[in-house]
Amino acid sequence: MNAPLIAIYGATGHTGRLVAKELLARDHPVILAGRNGAKLQELAVELNAPDGRIRTHVATLDDEAALRELAERSAVIVHCAGPYAETALPLAQAAVDGGSHYIDHAVEPHPVKLLFDTMQARAQSAGIVMIPQLSFYGGIADLLAAAVTEGMGDVDRVTVGYSVTGWRMTPAAVKTAELLIGEIDRVTFADGVQRVEPVEIRNTVFPFPPPVGPRTMIAPFPSGEVVTIPRHVPARRVESQLTASTFEEEQTFTSQDATAEERARTDFMIAVQATSVGGGGRNGHVRGSDIWWVGALASVEAATRLASGQTPPKAGVLSTAEAFPAAPFLRHLATLNAFTLAL
Repeated sequence: MNAPLIAIYGATGHTGRLVAKELLARDHPVILAGRNGAKLQELAVELNAPDGRIRTHVATLDDEAALRELAERSAVIVHCAGPYAETALPLAQAAVDGGSHYIDHAVEPHPVKLLFDTMQARAQSAGIVMIPQLSFYGGIADLLAAAVTEGMGDVDRVTVGYSVTGWRMTPAAVKTAELLIGEIDRVTFADGVQRVEPVEIRNTVFPFPPPVGPRTMIAPFPSGEVVTIPRHVPARRVESQLTASTFEEEQTFTSQDATAEERARTDFMIAVQATSVGGGGRNGHVRGSDIWWVGALASVEAATRLASGQTPPKAGVLSTAEAFPAAPFLRHLATLNAFTLAL
């Protein structure tokens, strides 16, 4: 058991469990971390991995020493405990102080922006890679945008469309959604400038390819690719949109006690439309099921690469597409049956 340890903070949550199971399926040793020691021990027994592949570590978000110790024990921390507006910074600071790479599953743009704004120099100095929002929301679209726009000249607009049905939110996801819905000032990117400002929510139509087809959308949807995509795509405007029907489904907000099998019953398409200043453009999309597993799988793929030394040329806070070649990463996820890919 010489493989470097990968820590999963928030391991007893739905995403954390999926990350742990996927890592153990690859025979990778893990540290199950979080604030409740009894639940961590129960999960360790439940996972029942041989040869001491599981360790546990108790650390609350206000215990800087315990969080730093976790980072010092780990090659990579995969942070799965939202809402990230409340939890991202303590784990990110611990990762820098303890010399561990860091990945999180944030949805919210503000904590994603915060890490880029405040942790860049420290992460570079520590020689670590920090990738916020490497999950279903954010990370996949960031990769798609990079792959779709590769070789394009002057990009006018990148629009990300999410079609999601059957979404069953966890308690943390419900809390995150409530925070996002109540936000006044939102992160935007228009006219080549990132701003934080009040935004009028509107309905629009996104032209998903068959079999989904055109759908009425909530725009903008507050997801962090509005922060990450402009870092590597020279677009004048970036916006994410979500099917309006997603929030009209009753189970979306009333499924906090759903089983893992029930949560897996989702269908999704993530599509990216990039238009050129002079007209024309390109499209690409992924289509699949179980948004939770797709996010967990993407973060595991990144974590195992970082743990094995397959790091990007530069350290620091990076978007998913800055950290890994976009099209090959997407194609590899497709070979793992995460989704079907069209580029």
